[in-house]
Amino acid sequence: MGRKQTRELGGTKQKMRKKIDLTDMKTVLLAAGLCCFLWGSAAPSIKIGYRLFQIDSADTASILMFAGIRFVLAGFLVILYQSIMSGHWICPPKGSGAAIGSLALSQTVLQYLFYYVGLSHASGVHSAIITGTNVFFSMLCASLVFRYEKLDIQKITGCVFGFLGIAIVNLAGAGSDNMFSVSFLGEGFVLLAQIFYAVSGSLIKKYAGMFDVVTLSGYQFMTGGMALLVIGAACGGTLSGAVGPSAFVLLLYMGILSAVAYTLWGVLLKYNPVSRVTVFGFMNPMFGVILSAIFLGETAQALTWNTLVALILVCLGIYVVNREKKELKN
Repeated sequence: MGRKQTRELGGTKQKMRKKIDLTDMKTVLLAAGLCCFLWGSAAPSIKIGYRLFQIDSADTASILMFAGIRFVLAGFLVILYQSIMSGHWICPPKGSGAAIGSLALSQTVLQYLFYYVGLSHASGVHSAIITGTNVFFSMLCASLVFRYEKLDIQKITGCVFGFLGIAIVNLAGAGSDNMFSVSFLGEGFVLLAQIFYAVSGSLIKKYAGMFDVVTLSGYQFMTGGMALLVIGAACGGTLSGAVGPSAFVLLLYMGILSAVAYTLWGVLLKYNPVSRVTVFGFMNPMFGVILSAIFLGETAQALTWNTLVALILVCLGIYVVNREKKELKN
């Protein structure tokens, strides 16, 4: 190839890079919106999966097997993507055993044990809104436990909005004998899952300076997924039965969901300030509520006054917290 052709090829590659500007606000909005859509679809996808795989809400062992298969697949897809980008298979970084183990325990095993069991006893709409509070738990964990940042008035205000949303989303409708329609195995477990999500987020920050975060995520997904799968199988869980192709297509989608959303979100964080990306997190509960209403037939619940007010409060709280971070950056 001549020098002229080489220069032309190099120029073409540069033009292609310029067309995909990962710092452009429109690109950030579209990419972050896709991530939030994928994460928002998790709750209805899991509940649909329970139906397709014929898993009863009381069959915790089979629920754990279902979760385990999803995360083994998600971890494999993340590592496969990293390996393709690197040109060789990515192995766990030397000395990363403790990091992978602690992340697998908090981010996958404990978080999703509570989330999957809780989701089997709670509606997709309520679960989507409660899941949005992981932003506030993450902030409190980073400020009060790991001391990564200071807790100020705007962060506290954001937390107040968010936790008011949790309270309101559980207010019983008219005619109920109880003030709160709270199920510990349902909404309570989903809430506990968000606490473990917050712990895992702080651990990721701790290990980010030592290892590649995406590689850690891929291997902790596989490690945690295998743990859930083994525990479920040991307790008598099964996914056998008259399962059709649609069930396996859904399972593949759920694996891709985690792999794509996490990888794309990580790329956005690499090229943009954290606050510029995380501010779009308010779309997570919004997509979750909308998709649960559409695919789970929970339209009536999604349109109740307490659900709509709770959704607004959680989104407002997330915005307040991240708006404060953006102003500090400036």
